[in-house]
Amino acid sequence: MPVLEYKCPNCGSGMLFDGNTGKLSCPSCGRQDNIEEIPDPVKQQVFAEGEVKEYHCNSCGADLITEAQTSATTCSFCGSAVVLSDRLTGELAPMMVIPFSITKEEAMKAFRKWCRNGLLTPGGFMTADRIKGITGMYVPFWLYDLHNRIEVQGRGTKVRTYTRGDYQITETRHFEVYRKIRLNYVKVPIDAAEKMNDELMDKLEPFPYQQLKDFKTPYLAGYIAEKYSYDDKQLFPRAKDKIKSYIESYISSSVSGYTTMSYTNKQIDTNPKRADYVLLPVWMVHYDYNQKEYTFAMNGQTGKVVGKPPISKGKVAGWFAGVFGVSLLSLKLISWMMGGGFL
Repeated sequence: MPVLEYKCPNCGSGMLFDGNTGKLSCPSCGRQDNIEEIPDPVKQQVFAEGEVKEYHCNSCGADLITEAQTSATTCSFCGSAVVLSDRLTGELAPMMVIPFSITKEEAMKAFRKWCRNGLLTPGGFMTADRIKGITGMYVPFWLYDLHNRIEVQGRGTKVRTYTRGDYQITETRHFEVYRKIRLNYVKVPIDAAEKMNDELMDKLEPFPYQQLKDFKTPYLAGYIAEKYSYDDKQLFPRAKDKIKSYIESYISSSVSGYTTMSYTNKQIDTNPKRADYVLLPVWMVHYDYNQKEYTFAMNGQTGKVVGKPPISKGKVAGWFAGVFGVSLLSLKLISWMMGGGFL
C-alpha cells in the first residue's frame, strides 16, 4: 500500500514531526527518533503513474479522499498522519525540505500578537477569538539558479554649472556608455501550487535556506503537503520576471554618476542553470470576522505573518483627523512665530 504511517515502536501510537526538536515524536509516550536515522521507504519504492486509485488509512481502514495535489494529510476519522508515497516518487519527489520550527501553539500565539499590533484594524478583530482553522502545510516551490548575460549601450551626459565673472555657464559633456555584465542569482523561489496565492507566498520570503535538508518523508508526518502543479519550465517566465527589477537596479547602479542616461540598446539573456523542487513550511490561518473569511499565512521557520486584515473606517478617520490636527497646529505655530511672537 502506498500509504505511510509512522507508528511508535513503544506504544503503537502515530508519531508526528516535532518542530521544536526536529525529531519524529510520539505524543503518547514521548519517544523521539532522529529522522536522519530512519530509513525512508519512499526512496525504496517505485509506483507506476496512475497505478493507485484509492487510499486507505492503515490505522482504521477508512478510505482517504484527497485532492489530486495532496501528498500528505491526516485521516478524517482517526486523525492519523499519513503520507501518500506514490505522489512523492520519481519526478514528484522533492529534493529538499525546510522543516517546521514553529509549532501550532506558537503559531497561534504569534498570530494573535500580530492581530493586536494592527493599528487600523477593528477592535473586535484584535480581541475576538475567531480563528476558524490553522493548518501546517508544506508548499511546493522551485528554487532557481539563474545566470544572466547583460549588454547595455547608451548615451550619458554630465552637466556642470558655474559662474565666471558676470556670466553663469552651463557645461554639458556627452559620453557613449557600454557595459557588459554577468549576474548570477541563486535560490530564486517560485511557489508551484496552483491553489496558493502567489502574492501571499512572495511576501513570506525570505526563508532560511541554510535550513534546507535532504527530503525524507518523516518530516511530513502530522502536516499537509502539496505536490507541484507546475514544473520548472512552466514557471521559468515568472522567475525571470521576479529578478527583472533587481537586474534593472544593478544596471542603473553601474552607470551612476551621469546627469542623464538614455539607453540605445539593452540585451538581457537569462538562463536557468538549476531548478530544485523543495517543500517549504507555511502555516495557513483562516479567520472569520463580520461574516467574512480572511486568509493569512505564516512562515513556518521565521514566524513572519502576511495577509490583509479588515480596516476600521472609524480608526482611519481618527488617524487622518489626528494628522490634520497636528499639521494645523504646526501651521499656526509657524504663522505666530513669523508674526513676531516668541516664548
